[in-house]
Amino acid sequence: MKQKNGNSHGAGESSVSMVFSDNALLPMLFGENDAHLAKIEKRFHVSASSRGNVLALTGGKAGVEAGKAVLESLYADLKKGGEVGAPQVDAAIRMLAGEDEGHTLFGGQEQVVIKTMKKAIKPYSLHQANYIRLLGANDLVFALGPAGTGKTYLAVAMAVSMFISGRAEKIILSRPAVEAGEKLGFLPGDLKEKVDPYLRPLYDALYDMIPGEKLLRHMENGEIEVAPLAFMRGRTFSNAFVILDEAQNTTPTQMKMFLTRMGEHSRMVVTGDLTQTDLPKDVKSGLGDAVRKVEAIEGIGVVRFTDADVVRHQLAAKIIQAYDEWDRKKRTPLRPEA
Repeated sequence: MKQKNGNSHGAGESSVSMVFSDNALLPMLFGENDAHLAKIEKRFHVSASSRGNVLALTGGKAGVEAGKAVLESLYADLKKGGEVGAPQVDAAIRMLAGEDEGHTLFGGQEQVVIKTMKKAIKPYSLHQANYIRLLGANDLVFALGPAGTGKTYLAVAMAVSMFISGRAEKIILSRPAVEAGEKLGFLPGDLKEKVDPYLRPLYDALYDMIPGEKLLRHMENGEIEVAPLAFMRGRTFSNAFVILDEAQNTTPTQMKMFLTRMGEHSRMVVTGDLTQTDLPKDVKSGLGDAVRKVEAIEGIGVVRFTDADVVRHQLAAKIIQAYDEWDRKKRTPLRPEA
């Protein structure tokens, strides 16, 4: 791809021409009916026009530079055989928009990627990029925030990456089966059939990163374990990557039990959404309690995602925002009439 800088077209306005060498990639880069270009135009307040393999961007200097950077990143992914759809475009825009708004990445701007057996996983937001760096740098990481922000998925990806590279000998994934009160006797089936529905999202993430036959083999020989939190009591985890998911549904006692299982050469990740606690109203969440008590300890990382980091369907973020706004209104006392 070649670039031609244009002259300013007015006060504060500039343009740039981008020349793409592979015409076959342009339909995927621009999107159906130029949908991807339309997103870039709207977010960065620029106009885009194409003729053949030349694309011209016009607008404010900052917007033109940001739009150009997004297109360069997406085009580079396409040349490597990557996919560029709406999620990838949204992610590239989100990353550039975050930088424009003054947010920074821990440790610099270099590309952050997690390599698993089936795919390489890139961050879709600045908070995700920061999270990946924290996972690599700390023995214990807390990830807080709403569903759909990648808290669990990225933690599992890092666990798989460290496992295949030999930095972890074992992966242990756990959740509190709080919906059944960890008293599963009334559910049909054997113990595995009783608890598997609560652990299904963890299995799904593993299957997305490890070929099925290899995953089953690793699980059969105990190298990868998925189990309810109740099964963690009395154990010590050494040379392991351990993830506690949905941790907002732990009690302070359960959380302390889990955190003190850490052994030599182990890493732990604790994820959860404090707004989605399923505990009884009079029971304090162990996740919030633990973060308050240990956040300042060296070697512990904490990342807080927001609804702006939701990478599922765009309606998911809007639904979370609507619920948050409703909760804020309920907490705000009405002013007495004069």
